[in-house]
This record gives sequence, structure tokens and C-alpha cells, in this order.
Amino acid sequence: MRYQSTRGSAPLLGFRDVTLAGLASDGGLYVPAEWPRFSHEDIEALKGLSYVETAVRVMAPFTGDDLSEADLRALCEQAYGRFSQAAVTPLVQLDHRHFLLELFHGPTLAFKDVALQLLGLLFEKFLTGSSEPLTIVGATSGDTGSAAIDAVAGRHGVDIFMLHPKGRVSDVQRRQMTTVLAPNVHNIAIEGSFDDAQAMVKALFNDADFSTRFRLSAVNSINWARLMAQVVYYFYAAVRLGSPAQKVAFAVPTGNFGDVFAGYVAAKMGLPVERLVVATNVNDILHRALSSGDYSAGTVTPTAAPSMDIQVSSNFERLLSDLAGGSVAEQMAGFEASKAMRLTNAQREGAAKIFASDRITPEEMNEAMRWAAAEAAQVIDPHSAIGLAAARRADLPADVPVVTLATAHPAKFADAVERATGMRPALPTRVGDLFDRQERYDVLPGTLDAVRDYIAERAKPRT
Repeated sequence: MRYQSTRGSAPLLGFRDVTLAGLASDGGLYVPAEWPRFSHEDIEALKGLSYVETAVRVMAPFTGDDLSEADLRALCEQAYGRFSQAAVTPLVQLDHRHFLLELFHGPTLAFKDVALQLLGLLFEKFLTGSSEPLTIVGATSGDTGSAAIDAVAGRHGVDIFMLHPKGRVSDVQRRQMTTVLAPNVHNIAIEGSFDDAQAMVKALFNDADFSTRFRLSAVNSINWARLMAQVVYYFYAAVRLGSPAQKVAFAVPTGNFGDVFAGYVAAKMGLPVERLVVATNVNDILHRALSSGDYSAGTVTPTAAPSMDIQVSSNFERLLSDLAGGSVAEQMAGFEASKAMRLTNAQREGAAKIFASDRITPEEMNEAMRWAAAEAAQVIDPHSAIGLAAARRADLPADVPVVTLATAHPAKFADAVERATGMRPALPTRVGDLFDRQERYDVLPGTLDAVRDYIAERAKPRT
């Protein structure tokens, strides 16, 4: 398996090198040069398999010769052995056609664990025997940071620098990052938004001098390996609902577009997906892009669903490239200069074949939380509620089951859940002492120079 950049001028790489690189050298994102295809029989053969065995079958075509099947299985067993549910991502039925896919049973209570527990192990395996230290630089709107830090804390040869927007993540999200005191973990609160943080991360990767001094890698969903791991749970859920004979729709609360793009990959591989419903909050750039072709960034509005408070969705570039059939370097350069873009007719028409979208208001989000609690005895977090609200009013065939991705444990957003439902969810006992732990982080101005200097003073340069 070889990987190419969405911008067309970076070298083709294998899976190991793509995992360690993160962002392509031309500023693009890596995607497979060809999509693997599963036949009807291949999908049938997934029935009854454990999550680990499903993961091995789904991911093996992407890892190529860089991992043996035995090595991939061992890594998956280690990664998913830390989850509190044997099913890893269990399905919960809400009514006759709606289901929740619970993705929050990992160590940091969010869907990011599904990919990042594996990614941390991949880093460690691929760095074995190398004297080159790895510097991970990432930005988080809440959950990526804690999941990535948990995955690499204390690991040899790796330093992680995680940026989060000061005051714009929940207390639980912040503490899950800042109470990890391992010496290779560096938390940075920046004055600004997630989009500001993400832009700084991309700028560091594109800084030739900086990326020559330090061996940089990414844990955000710009890293292909992270997206690859998320493809698995689409197959796992769909097979349990009757695939390949039965089509399934998925509603996905969406910020950076990585989670829902994994569903698109599953469909490209042959999974019979009826629709991928992109659910946004009032920061609705993706809804506008998919419904009217207008991909124009506005001002980020802080909400009770902070992981979705994004106006620039990095992974959308992967979709645009696939729909365009090649490089989108010129299109993305125009967007980066003006923060505005019109999708081409081919891109709009291609997206419309599988994507629907919706914009959910704060009151609609709260109503979905109340409905889940009253009608299905399920307490859900604000992000999952946005997905559920979009799922319940999506225009879909009546005989198609609809799976909403439940992306975070409700206790991570206890204040918002309590305001909507009157019920305050408790943290699971395994993280119940979170508010008694010591915090450690630094606050920096939202400037590239400040962040670059901070990392340069602490990271280990190439040997």
C-alpha cells in the first residue's frame, strides 16, 4: 500500500513513513493511492468476529508489508485491552430504528481513544531501534489532547506538545490533559480558538527550518493511521445490524471531519452505507459546504459542544481531493489565503451521493438529550445529542437503521447535561479522582513565534 498527498507533490510513502510523518511535506494530507475493496463475502466473513479480529481484517490492507498480521493483532489486543467494555464499541438500541454506537469506553472517555491507543503503540513499534527522537505537535478542541497524551505518556523517544484553546474546553477535558505529569508531556493553553491552534500546528510542519531540526509527527486526524483505526467501528456496527444485506445510515457529530471521513472510507471499501449524516452545531461550515457549496470560515462561536467549535475542518481536504480525482493544491491555497472556497460541481454532486448534513441549534441539542433520557433511559453528552438530533430528522428510508456515533461519556460535559436534563452524570470510578490530581500546563499568547520558541526550548532535536 502506497500513500499520496492530497496536494500532489509530496513523495509516495508506505504506511510506516506516513504514520511517522503525519502531514505531507507539501502541506497536504496523505490518502491511499488506491482504496482497498471488500466483497460481499469479505463483509459476511466479519460476522461474529470480536472487535480485535474485525480491526485486523479491516486495517490489514492499509498497513501493507510494514506490519505482519500477527504484529497488527498484538497491537490491537494491547490497545483495546484497556477499554472497559469487551465489545470496545457497543451498540445500544434507542427505539425501533435508532441506535447509539458508544465510542467512549477507552481510558479518556472519548472516541479518540479508539484510534489513539493504537497510534501510540504504532509510534513505539516503528521507532524501535531508531535513535531519532520524535516530536509530536498537536492541537485539540478537547478530546484529542487527552487521548493522545494518555497514549504516549512515558513512552521512550517521544515528546508530545499539545495546544488547547484556553478556557474553551471543559474542566474534565482540560484536567485529563494537564494532570498527566510524565516528563515527555507538555500542555500549552493558547489565547485563541482551536482553529488558531490548528493553524499554528500546520505552520510548524510547513516551516522548513523547524521541521529539519525536529522530527515532527501528528496525532490529530491529519495522521492517516488515526483515521484508519476509526474505519473499523463502521464495519463492526454495520455487520451487527445486518450488513452486507442491510444498508445502514450513520449520523456523526462533526468538527474536524475525520470521524465522518472514516465512514466515507468504509463506504469506498464496499460497506453498504445508505447515508452519512454530518451533524454540526452553529459553527456550521461543513453544513454550508455540503448543502450549498459554500466552504467559508466565519468566527468561532463557543458552545456547550466545544469539540465541534471549529470553522476550518482539516480532513475535508481529503474528501475534496477524492471527489476531484487528484490534487487540490490550488483550491486549498486559495482557501488558505482567503478563508473562502466554492466547491466545484463535481465535488458537490459527488458528496451528495452519500452525505447529508444538518445544523443543530443549542435548544435542539438540549431537546435531544432530554428525549434520550426520557424515551430511551440514555444519558448522552452534547456532541452525541447533536448527532442524534440530526439522525432523528434525517430524510432516510424507513427500513434503514440509523446509528448515531456517541463520541464522549456524558460526565465529560456534566454541567451541560445537567442543564438540559436535570441529571448530573458521574465520572466512572476509574477516573473518579480526576479533580484531586495536580495540574501542570503553560499559558502562551496565540502567536506562532511564542509556540515555536516554547517547543524549540524543550524538544529533543534530530541527532
